Amino acid sequence: MKIRAVIVDDEDLAIQLLREYLRKEEDIEIVAECTNGFDAVKAVTEHKPELLFLDVQMPKLDGFEVLELIGTEVAVVFITAYDQYAMKAFDAAAVDYLLKPFDLDRFRVALQRVRQRLRQSELRPPAAELKNAAQPPGQYARRIVVKDGTRVHIIPAGQLDYAEAQDDYVALHSAGKTYLKQQTISALEASLDPVRFVRVHRSFLINLDRVAKIEPYTKDTRLAILADGSQIPISRAGYGRLKDLMENS
Repeated sequence: MKIRAVIVDDEDLAIQLLREYLRKEEDIEIVAECTNGFDAVKAVTEHKPELLFLDVQMPKLDGFEVLELIGTEVAVVFITAYDQYAMKAFDAAAVDYLLKPFDLDRFRVALQRVRQRLRQSELRPPAAELKNAAQPPGQYARRIVVKDGTRVHIIPAGQLDYAEAQDDYVALHSAGKTYLKQQTISALEASLDPVRFVRVHRSFLINLDRVAKIEPYTKDTRLAILADGSQIPISRAGYGRLKDLMENS
C-alpha cells in the first residue's frame, strides 16, 4: 500500500519542490496540498494520511498548533527555518525536519526515517511536549488552540480565566464558555507564563488577573473568587504559590 502524504506550506515554491521530489518516490501518494494550518487540520481529518510534511512558521495556525489538533497517528516531517535551539528539541523528540533550503539527498534521508517509523508503528510525542521543548527560554504561549468537531477555536492566553483537569483532558474556561482539550494540565501549565498563571490545586490553574478575592474554606484550603464569580479551590501548597506571586506582582 502507498503512503498517503499531505503537504502543508504557505510558500508555493516549497510545495512545488516537495511535489517534484515526491514524484520520484513510487510508494508515496500526495492526497492534499495546503497553504495554511486550518486547511491542514481539515485535510488530515478527511484523508487520514500516514505522512505529513508540515511548515512550522505559518499564518493563522503554526505547525505546532496544527499538531495539537490532529492527534499522534501521522508521521510528521517539519519543513522549517527554525533556529538551532528548536532543532535540538526536534532531535530529542525523534521528529525529523528539513531545514530550508534542503536538497534531494537530505529529503530522501527524511523519507527513510519516516518509512522506518511507519514500519515500527511508533507514535510521535504529544504536540504540547514538542511545542514546550522548542520554546526558547522566557517565551510562553500567546494563545491556545482547541478543536471542536470540525471547528477550531483560538483562545488568547490573556483571556483564559482558569483551567480544570479532567483525566487526560483539560477544561478551558474563557469569557463564560468552556472548551475541552486533550491535554494534561501540567503540559498547559508549562506552556503559560508563570507570572500570570498559577497552579493553585492539582486540578486547577488560574489566571492571576482574574482573582477578585480569596476566602477561607476549610482548615487547610481556601477559595479563589474570580471576577466572574467562579469559585476555585486552593490547596495549602497552591496558596503558598499564589501568595508569593501576588506579593511580587
